[in-house]
Amino acid sequence: MTDALSLTAVPPGLWRETIGGLGRRGGLPLSLFAAAGPDGFPEVRCLAETGDGLMLAVCPALDGAVPSVADVVPALHWDEREARDLHGVVFTGHWPHRPLVHHPADLAEWTTPVTGDDVHQVAVGPIHAGVIESGHFRFHCVGERILHIDVRLFHTHRGLEHAAEGLAPDEALPVVRRACGACAVANSVAFADAVEQATGRFPDDATRRARTVLVELERVYNHANDIGAMCAGVGLAPGAMVFAHAKERAQRIIHDLTGHRFMFGAVAVGGSGLSIGADAAAGARGALAALGRDMAAAWRALLFDASLRDRVAGAGVLPHDEALRLGVVGPAARASGVGRDLREDAPRLWYPGFRAVLPAEPVGDVAARMEARAVELAQSLALLDDLLAGAVTPGSVTTVDSGGRHGAGRVESARGGTTCVVELEAGTVRRVHLRTASYANWPAVARAATGAILPDFPLVNKSFELCYACVDR
Repeated sequence: MTDALSLTAVPPGLWRETIGGLGRRGGLPLSLFAAAGPDGFPEVRCLAETGDGLMLAVCPALDGAVPSVADVVPALHWDEREARDLHGVVFTGHWPHRPLVHHPADLAEWTTPVTGDDVHQVAVGPIHAGVIESGHFRFHCVGERILHIDVRLFHTHRGLEHAAEGLAPDEALPVVRRACGACAVANSVAFADAVEQATGRFPDDATRRARTVLVELERVYNHANDIGAMCAGVGLAPGAMVFAHAKERAQRIIHDLTGHRFMFGAVAVGGSGLSIGADAAAGARGALAALGRDMAAAWRALLFDASLRDRVAGAGVLPHDEALRLGVVGPAARASGVGRDLREDAPRLWYPGFRAVLPAEPVGDVAARMEARAVELAQSLALLDDLLAGAVTPGSVTTVDSGGRHGAGRVESARGGTTCVVELEAGTVRRVHLRTASYANWPAVARAATGAILPDFPLVNKSFELCYACVDR
């Protein structure tokens, strides 16, 4: 795919065919959002892959309405609901058009009616026993069997996208970065890429390598955390503790390299200021190699733990077709056999010859999602071993064309593909939209838990290990 973004105006009468027909033409819708057009009236924008690169399709919301595509592109279902709640755009044909960000008191306004003998509801959250963000899950069950889950997030919606409007890109970057601490690097790189594309600039080799180092370091500590969380989900304390310790070791290495455990401030727009001397790089390389050996040994022990295997095998299955239909990304998608990884085509980062890895049996259960992290950990550590073979030096960007008002950045975060679309005006951010992998994958959590027993939901949820903060942006 070429590193280009085309802007395409689409009249309402052709919106469904343009967006809904992308799949038939080898394309893929990535995100949908609403914004004020140049004339001040609302319009709907959809970022999509095409055979020629990225396309930003723009449709005017005449009389405040645009035809819905949620029935033909279920992956955009949440996007349409959010656009209506935040910008008042009505998507005709989207029924029932339940709120997403708004939280009406009447259950009938936001939950799915489920009736039948012995059907009952179990409400969990938004306040939880653990130290986590706010999220409400309403389970419709017969006995302990889950028939359906209504998920209500967006309890602490912060309006970060709106807060970034009117700021210079350098000032907007910290705002966008704060969407999520665990995804801070991926979100920052996606934003920087979008701004640089909009201004006709391309990162040099030093910048590409530095950003890739940061993205992969973020993946390592997140994957270690996620494997430990799944062990905790079945009460396996030794596995939870050893991978929690691995996460801590990874973050200490990260702090020594960048000065911050979550790498805040390590990514900049218009180049890279990251400087890691040869001795520091060699030290980190050795520490990561030792960490990799210890995690590999811990993973082998988990493979022979019969109790763990009995709990995770066959639990929370997300079939391949459903992963495709819902637009699932990242390790969760690869665990269901969807071999898609943005690192395979990332011209603004440094992944020569990269190929996605899948678990041995990508059947879409908790076991496969756990193994997906393990095989990707080994791959990321190998990448870092190469990237840290020498010093990491500051970099810059090169002007390649005149740019335009719009730019799009895409990064394979630890949880999957994250996209950021930026519109600039007079050197400031007019509109920014961040759609993280967690946002893309939350509907799949509910789907994977359908049919499971209620006590298995924490395990299924931890096997995706999604951010609440990413939707509360």
